[in-house]
Amino acid sequence: MIAKLFQEGAQASRLVRRKLMGRKNMFFAFSSPVAVRAGFFVAATNSRKREKEEVSAIAAQEPRLNDEIRTRECRLIGYDGTQMGIFNTREAQRIADGQGLDLVEIAPNAEPPVCRIMDYGKFKYEQAIKAKQARKNQTKIEIKEMKFRPKIDVGDYTTKKKHVLRFLEGGAKVKITIMFRGREMAHPEQGLSILERLADDLKDVAVIENAPKMEGRNMHMLIAPLPASAKKAAEKDAK
Repeated sequence: MIAKLFQEGAQASRLVRRKLMGRKNMFFAFSSPVAVRAGFFVAATNSRKREKEEVSAIAAQEPRLNDEIRTRECRLIGYDGTQMGIFNTREAQRIADGQGLDLVEIAPNAEPPVCRIMDYGKFKYEQAIKAKQARKNQTKIEIKEMKFRPKIDVGDYTTKKKHVLRFLEGGAKVKITIMFRGREMAHPEQGLSILERLADDLKDVAVIENAPKMEGRNMHMLIAPLPASAKKAAEKDAK
């Protein structure tokens, strides 16, 4: 009986040791240097893959030039825009080289692809100049804001109107805000009368773009400078 108990105890002890060893081996499997190195390798591979994709996306924005063109034949356009017909790509490259110019693939999805002989460096420079000039000619419309109170006195009104006029002359739109406080909310017509008065005072130089509108405790109106043609007409009528 005693021997049987000892035997059962030894078997139980062996089972416990096996379970503990299994957990320990599993821990070492995940934390071993080999596993760590494998994780770093996967991360590095994914990073290189993303980098290659980014480079490919950037390269896709530029046309293929000269030796980068891999098609066997192409439809060739000369430097002066002449349709020269279908050429073997190597022959087209020799023609471009003979003129000291580049062979540029301008329609890669056509059948066969279309290539043109051009000075690509000069073309890129001219495009950059045109883009810079276009950005320079863009008119950036700025919106200024001028705040009034419903019970503003004559002196403050005149001063603020001069500021609004200066903004308009600078080409900016002006958001006029009437700020109400406390019991003033019961008389929105006072703010509306100020906006109407201001619009009438500036009718020769400005137009109402957004009519007066109440938002919370404030009333807003947006005015914009008159176009040059409208200003000339107004000046002629004044004369």
